[in-house]
Amino acid sequence: MSSLTKLLQRFANLPAEDRATIVELGREFSLLADLVQADVVMWVRTTDDGFVAIAQTRPSSAVTLFYRDLIGQRVRDQWAPYVHRAFDEGITVRSTEPDWFDEIPTQLTATPAFRSGRHEGAKPIAVITSHTNLSDMRAVSRQERTFRECGQDLFAMIERGDFPDPHAPAFPRRGAPRASDGLIKINTDGIVTFASANALSAMNKLGFGGELEGEELAEVTSELVESRGRVTVDEALPLVVTGRAPWMTDVEARDVNVTMRSIPVKRDGERIGAIIILRDTTELRHQQQELITKDATIREIHHRVKNNLQTVAALLRIQARRSRTEEARDSLTQAMRRVSSIAVVHDTLAGGFSEEVDFDQVFTRVMKLITEVSSQENPVWPRLEGSFGSLPSEYATPLALALTELVTNAVEHGLANREGEVVVTASRDSTGLLVTVSDTGEGVKPERIGSGLGTQIVRTLVEGELGGSISWGVGAEGGTLVRVHIPGRWTLPASAAAASPGVSRRVGTSAG
Repeated sequence: MSSLTKLLQRFANLPAEDRATIVELGREFSLLADLVQADVVMWVRTTDDGFVAIAQTRPSSAVTLFYRDLIGQRVRDQWAPYVHRAFDEGITVRSTEPDWFDEIPTQLTATPAFRSGRHEGAKPIAVITSHTNLSDMRAVSRQERTFRECGQDLFAMIERGDFPDPHAPAFPRRGAPRASDGLIKINTDGIVTFASANALSAMNKLGFGGELEGEELAEVTSELVESRGRVTVDEALPLVVTGRAPWMTDVEARDVNVTMRSIPVKRDGERIGAIIILRDTTELRHQQQELITKDATIREIHHRVKNNLQTVAALLRIQARRSRTEEARDSLTQAMRRVSSIAVVHDTLAGGFSEEVDFDQVFTRVMKLITEVSSQENPVWPRLEGSFGSLPSEYATPLALALTELVTNAVEHGLANREGEVVVTASRDSTGLLVTVSDTGEGVKPERIGSGLGTQIVRTLVEGELGGSISWGVGAEGGTLVRVHIPGRWTLPASAAAASPGVSRRVGTSAG
């Protein structure tokens, strides 16, 4: 729906409430097109009093008229009078003569869409046109006739501002039932007045035998639930099967999962029945369960890798303590710190299903680890300013390792034998992620840049793995200033970052 939002921002100047209603209407377009068996297009008024198409859906239950998209185009001259009248008068307008499109006779219906709580004098927020193919002269089946009646009921509710219901809870659209998956129509007493063949098939899989029409859907569902051994029932099910609330729920029985969605039908503010659309989602649920299992397995792998890395770090620490030479002890300590930094990333990945990592959390732990190990005699105050935000998990490890080396160098070399601060500043914009590491030490000599193993590791990680750039210089207070820039293609959009510029967080104090 991001494309619909962008089109609204581009072509129309509407309040936020109107835009939200239009987006919700756009999500229902597949249902509307399938029910009325026609192409459905949504038009919004532009600043120059014209109309532009911002949404379009082709029916799955009929042959489409529009083989090319109309989105972004202005309303055609032959449709403009109907669209303008529907908008200006706030009423549904239908063509009295066939509307010819590419030599095909069509029925054009223009329906004004209002926001919930329509009041006297309110203006439509959009106009929806439906284009019905009149060339098919075959007899209309009972199912097609019922579908169209349901569609007309929904369009009438759109005109009154009753659909979609703003109080309906949000639900995932992936796997949600469509009209062609199965449709049941009930009256105010909850009695089934129509059930499509696919709907009856889904109920049969749950264990119902016989005809649904004339039965009370709530009673049928209750008997299915009570007569089966192991079932899972959502507490919202009674409200859905009686058509009293615009909710969606699942019922599971006999290893079969059926998703049901209720759309209460209202007329003059009173409920006159409901449309229940349902779908056998057994296979989809199995796939989702497999994904959850795989995600849990990946989390366990990260957890075990973290444990193994911590074991390696502990062995390196023991070996460093037993080393007889200072050079060997330093090398082992540095290796232990690098392994521990990788372990921190894996520990974070093991804590959730997301493919993104809260790098602020990761780096705060890494900085504490570095300063605790590195500062043996003099206190060091590490500080993080700004925010890294969320980063793709595959880039968290190389960035954590690179920053580990930079902060370690600042503590061990820049602040050797003195107190001081190490400040890491992170900021994000459209070009990517910029990180600076500065200290209040003695500064780095130009001839020493790139000579150490740590510097070589940083260059390899930043330039090789992350495709970024790095530079060394002198800070405002005379210490070393290192700038690291990671291009935007490796990071998430800046809007995804929990940016907090100007916020300074003291990570911890380390003293020998």
